[in-house]
Amino acid sequence: MVFHNSPTGVFSPRVLVLVLAVAMLTSGCRRDNTDNPWRQIKTPRPHTDHSPLITDPIATGPEATAVCLGCHKNEAEEVMATAHWTWLGHEAVIPGRDEPVRIGKRNLVNNFCVGIQSNWPLCTSCHAGYGWRDHTFDFDDPNNVDCLVCHDQTGTYTKSADAGHPAEGVDLLAVSKSVGRPTRRNCGYCHFKGGGGDAVKHGDLDGTFYFPVERIDIHMGKHHLQCVDCHRTTDHQMTGRSLSVSSDTENRLECTSCHRAEPHTNDRLNAHISAVACQTCHIPRIAIGAPTKMGWDWSAAGQDLDIEDPHVYLKKKGSFTYAQNIPPEYYWYNGRSHRYLLGDTIDPSQTTALNLPDGSINDPDSKIWPFKVHRGKQIYDNVYNYFLVPKTFGEGGYWSEFDWDLAARLGSQATGLDYSGEYGFATSEMYWSITHMVAATDKALQCTDCHGDGGRMNWAALGYDGDPAFRGSPRNVNVSASQAANTEAPR
Repeated sequence: MVFHNSPTGVFSPRVLVLVLAVAMLTSGCRRDNTDNPWRQIKTPRPHTDHSPLITDPIATGPEATAVCLGCHKNEAEEVMATAHWTWLGHEAVIPGRDEPVRIGKRNLVNNFCVGIQSNWPLCTSCHAGYGWRDHTFDFDDPNNVDCLVCHDQTGTYTKSADAGHPAEGVDLLAVSKSVGRPTRRNCGYCHFKGGGGDAVKHGDLDGTFYFPVERIDIHMGKHHLQCVDCHRTTDHQMTGRSLSVSSDTENRLECTSCHRAEPHTNDRLNAHISAVACQTCHIPRIAIGAPTKMGWDWSAAGQDLDIEDPHVYLKKKGSFTYAQNIPPEYYWYNGRSHRYLLGDTIDPSQTTALNLPDGSINDPDSKIWPFKVHRGKQIYDNVYNYFLVPKTFGEGGYWSEFDWDLAARLGSQATGLDYSGEYGFATSEMYWSITHMVAATDKALQCTDCHGDGGRMNWAALGYDGDPAFRGSPRNVNVSASQAANTEAPR
């Protein structure tokens, strides 16, 4: 396990908060501080049965949308203003850059399937629309909006690799009659399977959330919450953003949206809150019910190996590592992140962080957060020294031709990056903040899980001069993010 910290500036007293918290262990301080998050959960509107309202046959996705728009006049326009449609966030300044940029799934590089450009028809099978096959897609046509993927209640609606059109055989009339409030099944259709399969990307979202038990997540397993109970929407604008596609603090969904800022009845626990995220204590393990991908080496692809386990090797994708029921990694995080953008140069001898969390021990906005870190090895141009987006899917793609040079040329035609004709493979890492798989109170981390011999925190890498429960002084040295990210922690 590795830990990140980049302490800079003058020592702030806030770093002693953990010392104060431990000192209070013997104080017996308690307060009457009732936390009632149910007051924040809104009662859904009564459902309207659409089955008698929709009677004519429906042959295509756009035809279904036209039926919806017959009554819901403005809804498509609302959807078209969201990141679910544009796959872009608002314009924002990324830490370390001077000019604001607009980023999102549409134009970013990751270390899973790398990028959507040149690979649109497959990637956009999870777009909330129909027909995004290339850069000419009409984002202004309301009939391209896919209403059914979020509102189907039959459980039978699926989208094809043909740019997100309904899969062959889907009964679109039955699906349209069934529409209702989105459930975990609707959200999970895309979000549980990001990266090409169940549990691949997030580490805290997977198919176990369709019908979770309390052991998986107390909110959804015990209290039966749906995703939209927390990720509330206004005019189809949904609260919450992923660190994978955003870099600022706008539209963040916080635990305090429902819970009190100091929810504990014991002051020694509340004393942690200024330096420790709720998720750090309340999500002690990730990938509880299904293994998540932790590493992907594209450079190993193309070989005819006698390996049948697709969690270990696939000829068209390379080699993988997976892990299940593991502790997260811990880093300082203030809600912002640095971001590798298409065309940025890299040092191929070093690991490139694609979305390094911003923060440090001396940043009053930072807290210790849990993360899954996915480590990859992906194609880059070894003359221009930047990552390439290879064409993998479709005619000429790597998955059919197993020709990296051709894949790089075709991908670069779509991205507009120059390609030198020479390529290599460089290591990268991608951070996924952990928010789901919340444990019951009695399963949360206890004092000795972090403090004392065998604790899971690497205090030195986080900037402390030893365990703050016993020493209390931060290591007031200047450690770069890249150095800290490569610091090995005791297990």
